Amino acid sequence: LIGDPVERSLSPVMHNAAFEALGLDYAYLALRVPQASLEGAIASACVINMAGMNVTHPHKIDILSLLDDLDESAELVGAVNTVKNDRGRLIGYNTDGAGAVRALESEVGKLAGRKVLLLGAGGAARAIAFSLAEKGAELTIANRTASRAKELATAIKRNSGVDVGRTGIGRGELARAMERTDILINATTVGMYPDVNRALVTADMMHRGLIVNDIVYEPLQTRLLREAKKAGARTVTGLGMLIHQGALSFEIWTGRRAPIKVMAAAAKRELRRWERA
Repeated sequence: LIGDPVERSLSPVMHNAAFEALGLDYAYLALRVPQASLEGAIASACVINMAGMNVTHPHKIDILSLLDDLDESAELVGAVNTVKNDRGRLIGYNTDGAGAVRALESEVGKLAGRKVLLLGAGGAARAIAFSLAEKGAELTIANRTASRAKELATAIKRNSGVDVGRTGIGRGELARAMERTDILINATTVGMYPDVNRALVTADMMHRGLIVNDIVYEPLQTRLLREAKKAGARTVTGLGMLIHQGALSFEIWTGRRAPIKVMAAAAKRELRRWERA
């Protein structure tokens, strides 16, 4: 895993448990790579014959120009979270969107026709947005930078023919958007450790019957999810997305079916250990 920061990632324990369960001679490491060092880190991956990597914030978009090829999943989204070393050629994939949708549908059922407000337009948000559009959700993107939200909405329209709404992240704008929202998804880093006391949407802006999904998993019960519980909304943690996107990455690297139950159990054990520390 490369990114900055990576110290509080569950991916190493999750993937190493999966490798051990299947008897595979792999090891998964989390490596802090500042933005200025990204190019050197990618060059090193081939030199040391790394089998592959996950890519997290802030590199999911910047890495595009450093790879030899892109799978359709990454090319469509314009962001990479998984890289495979295919005999010296680095190929980028994106499992974020499919992983997020699988996790959400396992909790709440089909997404077609549901009104979804997605917070963010960065790498993870882009992947989730394309997958939501593919599933037939009625999507609105809320982002601090209006131009990024517009670019993402235009890309989805161009590639899938789906119209996507846009709004800002001011409290008034979000409150109005929330009135017609069935599912709220936070795909920003707001609320992530160590900045755990922030949330873009609070209980007074929510309504009963709302489903609130935060892709942040550290902490597992984010401020956003705590606000949702106050409002009587249903909550979905970020652990499911982590596990499902990780399982898809695992299968890309190894060609083997991922042991999802093993991965989930390992991630939950590590979370409990963090909570006790």
